Amino acid sequence: MKHLFGALCSLLIIGAAQAQQNHAQKAWVDSVFRSLTPQQKIAQLMVIRAHSNLGADHVAGVQNLIRQYNVGALCFFQGGPVRQANLTNLYQSMAQTPLLVTIDGEWGLAMRLDSITRFPYQSTMGAVTDSSIIYQMGGAVGRQMKRMGVHVNYGPDVDVNNNPNNPVIGFRSFGENKEQVARHGVAYMKGMQDAGIMATAKHFPGHGDTEVDSHYDLPVINKTRAQLDSLELYPFRKLLEAGVGSVMIAHLFIPAIDNTANRPTSLSAKAVNGILRDELGYDGLVFTDGLEMKGVTKFFPAGEAAVQALLAGNDMLCLPDDVPAAIKAVEAALKKKTLKWKDIDEKVHRVLEAKYRLGLHSPQVVATENLVADLNSETAKVSELIARNAFTVLRNDDMLLPLARFNRQKKIAYVGLGATAPTAFGNRLQADFGADTFYLTYKATAAQADAILAKIDTAKYAAIVVGVHNYSQRPANNFGLSAPALKLWNAVNKDTTSVTILFGNAYAARNFCAARNMAAAYQDDVISQEAAADFMMGRFPAKGKLPVTVCNFGAGSGLAVSNLFSAGFGPQWLAVDSIVRDGLARRAYPGAQVIALHKGVVKYHKTFGRFEFDEASQPVLFESIYDVASVTKTSATTLAVMKLWEEGKLDLNKTLGDYLPIAAGTDKAALTLKDVLLHQAGLNPFISFYKETIDKSGKPADSLYRTALEPGYNIPVARNLYLRSDWNDTMLLRIMQSKLGAPGKYVYSDNDFILLGKIVEAVSGQRLDQYTYYTFYKPMGLATTGFRAGERFGVERVVPTENEKWFRRQMLRGTVHDEGAALFGGISGHAGLFSNAYDLGVLYQMLLQGGEWNGKRYFKPETIAYFTDYHSNISRRGLGFDKPEKDNAVRKEPYPSQFASPKTYGHTGFTGTCVWVDPASELVYVFLSNRVYNTRDNNLLSQLSIRGKIMDAIYRALQYEQTPTPVPMQAAAVMQ
Repeated sequence: MKHLFGALCSLLIIGAAQAQQNHAQKAWVDSVFRSLTPQQKIAQLMVIRAHSNLGADHVAGVQNLIRQYNVGALCFFQGGPVRQANLTNLYQSMAQTPLLVTIDGEWGLAMRLDSITRFPYQSTMGAVTDSSIIYQMGGAVGRQMKRMGVHVNYGPDVDVNNNPNNPVIGFRSFGENKEQVARHGVAYMKGMQDAGIMATAKHFPGHGDTEVDSHYDLPVINKTRAQLDSLELYPFRKLLEAGVGSVMIAHLFIPAIDNTANRPTSLSAKAVNGILRDELGYDGLVFTDGLEMKGVTKFFPAGEAAVQALLAGNDMLCLPDDVPAAIKAVEAALKKKTLKWKDIDEKVHRVLEAKYRLGLHSPQVVATENLVADLNSETAKVSELIARNAFTVLRNDDMLLPLARFNRQKKIAYVGLGATAPTAFGNRLQADFGADTFYLTYKATAAQADAILAKIDTAKYAAIVVGVHNYSQRPANNFGLSAPALKLWNAVNKDTTSVTILFGNAYAARNFCAARNMAAAYQDDVISQEAAADFMMGRFPAKGKLPVTVCNFGAGSGLAVSNLFSAGFGPQWLAVDSIVRDGLARRAYPGAQVIALHKGVVKYHKTFGRFEFDEASQPVLFESIYDVASVTKTSATTLAVMKLWEEGKLDLNKTLGDYLPIAAGTDKAALTLKDVLLHQAGLNPFISFYKETIDKSGKPADSLYRTALEPGYNIPVARNLYLRSDWNDTMLLRIMQSKLGAPGKYVYSDNDFILLGKIVEAVSGQRLDQYTYYTFYKPMGLATTGFRAGERFGVERVVPTENEKWFRRQMLRGTVHDEGAALFGGISGHAGLFSNAYDLGVLYQMLLQGGEWNGKRYFKPETIAYFTDYHSNISRRGLGFDKPEKDNAVRKEPYPSQFASPKTYGHTGFTGTCVWVDPASELVYVFLSNRVYNTRDNNLLSQLSIRGKIMDAIYRALQYEQTPTPVPMQAAAVMQ
C-alpha cells in the first residue's frame, strides 16, 4: 500500500508539473498573439526562403520581409553551416516574434549545406529490417538539426514508392511496402522528435505513384479512394497515431479526392480539412509544399494560391512566390469574408504553440565554435551501422559471397564502372584479395571498354567483381549509365564467374537482371564501400532486404548470407531432418529453425514448415523471428549480470535489498544474488499477475487497461492493449509479498529473473532491452535479437505463438507470449526476447570463443568459465545457465543429450526453444519452434524428446565426420 501511495503521488506531481507547463505555454502564446497586428498575424503563417550562399542582396531581402511583415518562419536551403548559423542569429535578433527555422533535410543537413557528411538516403534505410536502427538515425539527425538552430525538419518522406519511374520520390522513400514505410517512418520521426526537433510527414496524401515532378507540373493520380486508403494513406495514419508534429501537403491532382479541374491537394479543402483534419482527426501543424512550385503556380497566381491554401486548412504557407502579394491577397479575402479571422487566429495560435514547445519562448543563439565538428560527430557511426544492416545479397548462384570463401590462390579482378578514380572498394579488394583493378567512366568510348575486356580475357581471372558506381539516383536517362559500360558488364557477366555490386539506387538493377551473383550497397560513399569490402571479408552477415521490386526480385528479397562459413553437410546430417520432419508430421509444432556450429563453422542450418499448421501460411525462413521465451534468461539477463559483475559493478554475494529499494523491510531483502541465479533463494516459482488485472468476465479490467496509448496507460501488453503505467510497481510488490519457500532447495522460478532484470536496470541505468542491445546485440551485428519484435521488425517476420483466449484474447504475434513479461511491456528478465536461430548461434559462439567476436572482446574467458560451471550441491545449475544432470552417464533419460559433456551450458524455452553450448565438443546448437501454436497444451515436443534427439543426432554426425573409417549411423538417431 505504501508503494502504491508513492506511485500515486508521483502521478499527481507529474500532472501538476504538466498543468504548470500548459499554463506557462498559454501565457506566452496569448502575450505574443496580443502583440501582433492583423497583418503580422497573416505573416506569421508564411515560411520564406533563406540561403547562406546568395550574397548581400538576398540577405537584405530576407531582412526586409522580417522587419516589414514579421514573417513566421524561414526555410534554409543551400549554403554553409557557419554562414547559416550567423544568419540565423542575425535574423532572430531582428525578429519581433521568434522565427521558426525549418529545413528540408531528409538525410540530414548535408542535403543543403557544404562541409557536412551525408547521412544515408531513405531508400538505404528501407533495406534495414530493424526499425530501432532507423530511430537511432532519427535521433542523430535531430541532434544535428538542434545544434544548427533548426526547429522543423521536413521529413521523413512516407510516400510509398510503388512506381519505379517516379522522377522525384524514388530513393527518398523507404520503399514500396506500406508497413515498412510506416514502421520506419514512425521510428525516424520519434528519433527526431525525442531529440527536440519537429518532424514532418510528407507528402500527404501520397506522392509515390507519380511520373511527373510537382516542381515542374501538376501530377495526376488516378486511383480510387479505396485504393488510396489501403496504400498511400496507410503510413500517414500510423505517423499521426504516433504523434508526428506536422504534416506537409503535396501538390497532386487526385480526382477521387477533389475533381475540381487543376486543383492540387495542397489547395483542396476536401484533402486537408476533409481527410486530414476531419477524417483522420489531426490537429497538429500543417505545411503546404512549396507554393513556388509549378504544380501550383501553373494554375494559381501567388496571392490566390495563398488564399486557397488557407481555405483548404493549411496552417503555414511554404515559400510563397511573392510574400507581399500573398499577404495582400489574404487581407482582401478577409475583407470579403471569403476567409474568416477566426480561422486565421486559430492557425496563428497553433503556430505560436509550436514555437513555444520548440523552445522559442527563450532566446536561442547558435554557437559557431566547433560547429562543423559537432554537426559531423555522429554521422560516420550511424552511417556505418546502416550500411552494414542494409547490405543486400540478391543472388549468390555460384556461392561466391562473401568473397572470403574464395580460394585466394586464384586470380581475381575488380572492374569499377563509372568510377573516375580508384575507389575505396577497389582499393580494399586489391589489398585484401590481391585483385587487379580496372576503371571505366561513363564518358569512356566503346574502344576503351573493349581494351579492358581484352586485358581481362588475356589474364584468365577465376572471378571478377564488378562495382557499379557514380550513377544517378534518378531514373531519367537510365540513371546515366553509358552504353559502353553496360556492354562491358554484359561481356564480363557472360564469359566469366562474376559478382555485381550496385553502389546506388537499387532500381538500376534492372540493367543487370542476368547477374548470377549480385548485391546492393545502395550508396556510393566511402562508408558504404568499406562496408561492402568488410562483407567480402566475412566480417558481418548480409541481412538487408530489397525495399522495392526490380527484375524478378520482389520487395523484401534478400538472401541471409552468413559470415560464419558453412562447410555444407552430408548424408550423416539427414538424421536431423528426419527428427524435425517427424515432429512436423505429428504436429508437435508448425515450423522450426535448427542451426549447429562446430569450431566456428556452420555445419547444419535449415528451416522447416510454416508459421501455422495451415498450408497456406508463410513458410519459415532463415530470417523468421521466434519468441525464445526463457532463453531470455541466459541470452539477455545472465549476460548482463556477467558483464556488470566483470566490471565490478555487481557483487553476487550482495543481496536483493542492496540493489532493490522495494525489497527493503521484506523477507526477500537478505536473498543473495548468487542464490537467485541458482534458483535456490526460495522465491515463488510463478505468479499469475494477469489474474489480478481482469474483471469477473475474464476481460482486461477497464480500470487498468486502454485500447490505445494514452497518458497514464503506456505499457504495451498486446495489440491494442495498454496497461496502467503504475502497475509494474504493483507486480514487484506482489513478488515481495509472496510466500518465501524453504532455503537451500532448488525451485526454478521466473521471479528470480524478473528481479535480476530489475537489478540490471538499477545498476546500469538503462532499461534491460537497451542495455543488452547496446552492449551485445548491436555491436555483434545481431539483426533479429531483441525485445518487442513486432515494434522493431513488424509482425510479418515474427512467428505467431498462441491464440490466447483467457487474457489478451488474440493471436499473439510480435508481442511476448509470457503473460508476466507482457505486463512488463514485453521487457523482462525472464522472458521477452526474440531472435532467429542464426543470431542466437552467433551470440553463443561468442561465449564459446571465450568472449570474443570479430575482433571485439565482450567477456574475459574466466568470466564465462565461472558462470557456466556448476555452483550448487543441490541442483545441476550454473549461474543463470542450465547444465546437464550431474549423473547424466547413468540416467535413463540424459539431459539435454546423452553425449553432452559436463562443461555444457544453455537453456530451454517454454515456446519450444533451446540453445546449448558444449565447449568440450566446440559445439553450438540452437532449436527454435512455436510448439505453443495454437495452444500451450500441446506438449508433444517434450513428450517426444525432440530437442534432445536432435542434439544426439548432431553429436553422431560430428562423430561420423571425424572418424577415419566412418561407422554406420545409429538407427536410434531417427525417431520411430
